[in-house]
Amino acid sequence: MKIGYARVSSTGQNETAQVDILTRNGAEQVFIDKASGTSRDGRPKLAEAIRYARKGDALVITRLDRLARSVPDLHAIAQELQAKGVDLIVTEQKIDTSTSMGRLMFNMLGAIAEFETDLRKERQLDGIAKAKDEGRYKGRPVTVDGDAIRAAIAAGDKPMAVAKRFNVARSTVYRMKAEAMLDDAAIAP
Repeated sequence: MKIGYARVSSTGQNETAQVDILTRNGAEQVFIDKASGTSRDGRPKLAEAIRYARKGDALVITRLDRLARSVPDLHAIAQELQAKGVDLIVTEQKIDTSTSMGRLMFNMLGAIAEFETDLRKERQLDGIAKAKDEGRYKGRPVTVDGDAIRAAIAAGDKPMAVAKRFNVARSTVYRMKAEAMLDDAAIAP
């Protein structure tokens, strides 16, 4: 039996194209996750697909990056499938681990996918550093009225009441309370 697995990174993305390819390639059962592929955490349908697979079955995916984004994760999944006697078929990259050539291609493309992810991270960090140097990167916009929260704390309001009034976590109120105490200590002679 061929078992399909599709993954999109967010709920705003559509998995229809992947599902069409999987069914055209003989997938009788398709499992779909809407989550990041950087780790196996948060992908319950992948775990379910692997549990569902039996000896002699094949897990079918469209591309390796739909299954994993790191070589160690990819190999862990591949070893789990191999231990169960389940082959892996990657339709768009023409990989079938039931053949020696397919296993070679699987390992090579996994290494390239991890390399691409690392390059993307490096470019992103370079862009952030450049934007900070140019004064364009300010971080996340402030969404909390810190002065109003500090004023409410100073007026003696309870942290839970302040958190509810300003729709923030209690930890935010406590952090601002601690910051105010540090500021007061720094001002004191």
